[in-house]
Amino acid sequence: MRSKFDEQLTLLNHELIQMGALCEEAISLAAKALTEGSQALAEKVRPLEEEIDQMERDIETLCLKLLLQQQPVARDLRQISAAMKIITDMERIGDQAADIAEIVLVMLSEGCVPEDVGHIQEMAAETIKMVSESVDAYVQRDAVRARRVIAHDDLIDRYFTQVKKVLIEKVVEQPDQGEHILDLLMIDKYLERIGDHAVNLAERVIFSVTGTKER
Repeated sequence: MRSKFDEQLTLLNHELIQMGALCEEAISLAAKALTEGSQALAEKVRPLEEEIDQMERDIETLCLKLLLQQQPVARDLRQISAAMKIITDMERIGDQAADIAEIVLVMLSEGCVPEDVGHIQEMAAETIKMVSESVDAYVQRDAVRARRVIAHDDLIDRYFTQVKKVLIEKVVEQPDQGEHILDLLMIDKYLERIGDHAVNLAERVIFSVTGTKER
């Protein structure tokens, strides 16, 4: 019975890795669509977001089966509970990547060519790294790695502040472009939120490993 349970836990880890990879791809495509002004890249994000939504439902079903059909011990319960919360955060990450892509599409449809503002591309790359590290920390049950992800959020916050400052200066310099600049500020905010969700993932990992909640 336990061997079957362990097999299903291994499947759960595999599914989480896949879902995390989809989130990383969605963020990457959305950011690249912005910096390259590419409608084609932006349009690839929504199908990924729908796939992420489906994976959330599939993994939730797997977690419920593990809880109802097996007899998990306390450590297993924490791991499964953490997984159910992790997929919720990853689903929201997918939503926010899709929101970024949608903003890019609107800007392009209005004849505004998006530009690489400040450190948006670097900020996106760092959020991708945080998501990847959080999922790896969960699979490897590595609380130390998870704590590094939480500390890394300070960098995302600094990027957010820097980009916001640049955009505010642009509003003053180009008031006629205020609406599009506010769109870019919204993208900056979505990336900052993705960083927050990655922190949530890392906190879930720490709880699953240690049984204690940290901030």
